[in-house]
Amino acid sequence: MASIVHKVLIANRGEIAVRIIRACQDYGVQSVAVYASPDADALYVKMADEAWALQGESSTDTYLNIDALLDIARRSGATMVHPGYGFLSERAEFARAVQGAGLIWIGPGPETIEQLGDKVQARKIALAVGAPLVTGTAEPVSGADEVVEFATQHGLPIAIKAAFGGGGRGLKIAWKLDEVAELYHSATREALSAFGRGECYIEQFIDRPRHIEAQVIADNYGNIVVLGTRDCSLQRRNQKLVEEAPAPFISDSQRQQIHRAAEDICRHARYVGAGTVEFLLGQDGMLSFLEVNTRLQVEHPVTEEVTGLDIVVEQLRIADGQPLSIQKTPVSRGHAFEFRINAEDAGKGYLPTPGKITAFHAPSGPGVRLDSGVEMGSSVPGHYDSLMAKLIITGQTREQAINRARRALREFRIEGVASVLPFHRAVMADPDFTENFNVHTRWIETDFTGYIAPIERQKPVTDESIIHSWIELDGRRVRLGLPGHLFSGLTLSPHASENTDINQQAANNIIVAPVTGQLFRWLASDGESVQAGDIIAIMEAMKMEVQVIAERSGVIKLLTTPGIQFQAGDILGEINPQ
Repeated sequence: MASIVHKVLIANRGEIAVRIIRACQDYGVQSVAVYASPDADALYVKMADEAWALQGESSTDTYLNIDALLDIARRSGATMVHPGYGFLSERAEFARAVQGAGLIWIGPGPETIEQLGDKVQARKIALAVGAPLVTGTAEPVSGADEVVEFATQHGLPIAIKAAFGGGGRGLKIAWKLDEVAELYHSATREALSAFGRGECYIEQFIDRPRHIEAQVIADNYGNIVVLGTRDCSLQRRNQKLVEEAPAPFISDSQRQQIHRAAEDICRHARYVGAGTVEFLLGQDGMLSFLEVNTRLQVEHPVTEEVTGLDIVVEQLRIADGQPLSIQKTPVSRGHAFEFRINAEDAGKGYLPTPGKITAFHAPSGPGVRLDSGVEMGSSVPGHYDSLMAKLIITGQTREQAINRARRALREFRIEGVASVLPFHRAVMADPDFTENFNVHTRWIETDFTGYIAPIERQKPVTDESIIHSWIELDGRRVRLGLPGHLFSGLTLSPHASENTDINQQAANNIIVAPVTGQLFRWLASDGESVQAGDIIAIMEAMKMEVQVIAERSGVIKLLTTPGIQFQAGDILGEINPQ
């Protein structure tokens, strides 16, 4: 338990905020939630001891607004700040600002974040300790021309990576020379949007590798423990969908090499807190250091399940000045899978599908754990990432965990928004994953043959029976009971439009938004001739760029301007016959 009564401000949202709130309750400290306007009725806001409003909707105005977060910390009397993952979790300036305000930062120090969060500097540390590493640029590149030069000299494919990011944001893989420049610009845009900095560096890309990582935890007394490995090879758009622990089908020598390199890198950087050292494992057995994530990982629960250690509580203990509760790598007590339950339509290219959840029936039974940020009636905003929940399955063996996963995935039902549950069910029936383990980081795009039926497009749901029983007083959320008839005049915002059947629209000339999100930019000019299949615009939804494709040839007429939020199915323009 905490040595003094702390109050933890959670500078995050969604599923991870719920996870941290529960850890605070278990450790005996209070939790303070912050929320942007779209999250006003979110589950984590209701669960926290206190909840305070961040004014605005965009990440920049809210969850990335350091001044606003520190102001709430001061006003709420918080003593600690937990950044979760994403947003500001790997920003050294936030850690430094938290400490400068006299608060305890739950994570590695800002100097360590600067060293390891900068992927270029992390490469230098890996080289210094003798960790395995592929060829890459020594510093961030100056522009697209330098990327093309690297690709010409070292060959394709190459990986263009955000120097100050993680989680697949700002990461692009170039397979053809003529796509290098545009992918570089796309990577810098995503990096700037997600992390506030757009610098990128270049590495040779190992084709068809596995993604293996080591969970590390360290205290202020020089104790560093590698908790074990995870395999995170099942990815789509460089976003992990399924993870498992311990990493299967690797040799003892490979596991020892991963453990040793992870510990050496963290010791060199004087690491404190929870962190993850990631590697790529080629089909030829070549191991290469990838990066260090100086934060809690989304997939930390699988390590918790096979070690019995609560990693988030351990973070609180370390920040509270206590030593690690274990001193060596624990013996694995089974096998665990994590399935990320994203609001995405796997049958339509994993398009994000924000909206209201009308049914949420979660599985249960032996070996089943659910870390969820939503429940029935929750809304999934289009402003942030698409993760709704995480299903974690544990068994004494990998085979038992697979059988339990199949059962749990059959039980799980979500309605109102699309989810990737159909993909997960298909994966757990595919021998490439369950038996032969022929998977790699591009397996979904290149080798996966399972058919995923598109989810029937659903119109936005309005619930006139909802009674808002919360108000804000001086920015703090408090409960207040009000009669329901006071809200009878509320309507949808005037820009909202009903979705129209996409197949019907394809028969005429209009261009529709393929996803709910913001129109980032037009790639075609008004009056320009385009061909069917051309990329004519870029939308941004749930932190991902989505291409708008011309359904027919003709002359384009732009009816909208960039920077505006649209619903899926909204009209963006027209393509008229020549």
